[in-house]
Amino acid sequence: MNKKIKILLIVLGIIILIVGLIFGLKRYLNYLKIKNAVIEITYKNDLTVEFSAENIKVSNFIESINGEIINDFTINSLKLGKQDINYEYINDDGIKLKQSFVVEVVDKTPPLIWLNSAYSISVGSKDTIVESVLCGDNLDSNPKCYIEGEYDLNTVGKYPLVFKAEDKYGNLSTKNFTLNVYKPSSSSSSSSGKTRTYKKYSDIVAEYKNENTKIGLDLSEWQDYPDYDKLKEAGVEFVILRVGGTKGREGDYFLDKSFEHNIKEANRVGIPVGLYFFSYATSSQKAKENAEWLLKQIEGKKVDLPISFDWENWNKFNQYHISFYELSEMANTFIKTVESKGYKGMNYGSKTYLENMWLPSNNTIWLAHYTSKTSYKGKYKFWQLCDNALVDGINGPVDVNIMYNN
Repeated sequence: MNKKIKILLIVLGIIILIVGLIFGLKRYLNYLKIKNAVIEITYKNDLTVEFSAENIKVSNFIESINGEIINDFTINSLKLGKQDINYEYINDDGIKLKQSFVVEVVDKTPPLIWLNSAYSISVGSKDTIVESVLCGDNLDSNPKCYIEGEYDLNTVGKYPLVFKAEDKYGNLSTKNFTLNVYKPSSSSSSSSGKTRTYKKYSDIVAEYKNENTKIGLDLSEWQDYPDYDKLKEAGVEFVILRVGGTKGREGDYFLDKSFEHNIKEANRVGIPVGLYFFSYATSSQKAKENAEWLLKQIEGKKVDLPISFDWENWNKFNQYHISFYELSEMANTFIKTVESKGYKGMNYGSKTYLENMWLPSNNTIWLAHYTSKTSYKGKYKFWQLCDNALVDGINGPVDVNIMYNN
């Protein structure tokens, strides 16, 4: 090896050494910069969050920070217990830093007791008061429900009592009420004295039809076999058809007797179709099976509007031994199942139950509230406003719905 090559190699080695030293020094200085970076973060005093389906982000727990969070992700507020929250942020000097804190998801919601200030029962009746009063909880599928106070169902009288409900997380609800044990009247009457009133479909259209609404009906075998040419002429703009259901909680599936007629005729005259399934599901798995059965019934059929999960067995709710969360998950599962096949899903509920039992969700809502102007504050796509309308093409009363374009 000649002298020039040796000198060249030595120079190259020196250059590499210098570059390495510079690079190492730069990394070391950067390390010192990060190590000595000023961290100015103030967390809020309360690092707990109520169990809910709401979007709770990392930033919700930070009072102030000398920089900006890189990924302000959503914390899982549907999982009880403590969680380590690890996040990154860039401080005011442009340095990326890692930080963490612990948040605890807790249940502070007491059980719901669906009871008025008075409860009446005829003398000599079997004591089914606790079983009859809806007593449920957002998370506990078996809250402890009981009555405090003395009463005798074999003696006529008024008894001041307290209904109590406690969940397994220690949340307690109490409801004072008067138990009225009465003797039934010996007189009989063939009439309640009330005459049902009816509304004209045309009047409802005149009142509620505008550029943002469509007016339609929901139909089942209770409306027999409607004349769709007449419905079309009457201005019916859509229909929501019952496909079927089950015969009770463990009963067999049944197809609504009018379903085939309804969907065939609605498609023939060009009235858009939505569907619903009346469910007695006791679990998310059952709700999934409900949806799968429905999907088989509508293969090859034209469905334009959402398919609804219709669960409304509130008078038997205590017998289901489910929480409101489990109930809401049943609706979510049904909707996800139909949407996996390209349809749109939605959940049906009355104003009362949407506000008190169903947990908040992003599901499309079909609201039932029989009134001229609903006071429901949540979002909804459909509003079932009455069940006593008369329209040409159907013998007897029918439910009327409004669909909102926006």
